[in-house]
Parts: sequence; structure tokens; C-alpha cells
Amino acid sequence: MRGAPRAPGHWRQRLRVRPRRRDRGGIAIEAAIVVPGVVGLVLVAIAAGRVQTTAGTVEAAARAGARTASLQRSVDGMDQPARDSALATLRQQGVSCRDGDVRVGKGELNLPGGPVTTVTVTVVCDVELADLLGGPSGVPVTKHLVGEFTSVVDRYRGT
Repeated sequence: MRGAPRAPGHWRQRLRVRPRRRDRGGIAIEAAIVVPGVVGLVLVAIAAGRVQTTAGTVEAAARAGARTASLQRSVDGMDQPARDSALATLRQQGVSCRDGDVRVGKGELNLPGGPVTTVTVTVVCDVELADLLGGPSGVPVTKHLVGEFTSVVDRYRGT
């Protein structure tokens, strides 16, 4: 036996005893306050991810340019293939630079086995944030990205 039998309508009486709450719509107000902040944080995280991905693409373009230059047959003929390779990498990944430049520099590295020639490719790219975020173009906010990579010139390239 669970207890004394209850009178019919017991639950109805119990519901009437509860005081009515006057805070209807409280959850809607809380949502109206919290949701814009959460959406803003998500958008900032997406923007940061897009900028980071584009910076990685600029680094990859510098790496591709340096590797292409290091495989050329002559040291004098490195500049144009390096530029073409770096710009092709940017274009392939959909990165459009507002102001961009590809610089090719030659150097020498002294090793115990003798000096080796190096080539350094620097890719400079100013990207409009509107391009990265998919917003309206013409927004004057840009992100300055620089990628640099140095590669050893293949000494057996068949000069």
C-alpha cells in the first residue's frame, strides 16, 4: 500500500495552489541578448580561419616559386619561372592580391663541402578582408601577408 487514497480532483487543486509566474518571455529576452554575441564570436572565428588559410596559401606560393627557381638550368633564368609559379599557386587557390609582389633573390650558403647557391622567393600580398569573408568589395580593410622560402639550387641541374 502506497499511502492513503486521495480524493478525486487532487491534481487540479494542487495546480491551482501554485502561484502564477509573471516572467513569461524571459527565455526569448535572454536569447535576444546572448545569440548576437555568440553569432559574432562564430563569425570572428571564421574570419580568423580564412585569414590563416590565406596566409598558408601565400607561404605555399613562395615555396612553389623557390622550388621552381631551384630547378632551372641557369641562375639567370630563375626569376620569371619563379614568379609564374608563385602567381599560379595564388590563382589556383583563389587568392587575389590587391597589391602584390613576388621577389626573387639569390644567395650563397657556405657548407663544408663547398658553397652552394640558394634562391629565396618572397611573396607579398595585400588581401582585402571583404574577399576573404565573401562580403561586399570596396571595403578598405586589408591584411598584409608575407611568405618567404629559401631553396638550395640543384648543382646537378645540367647547366
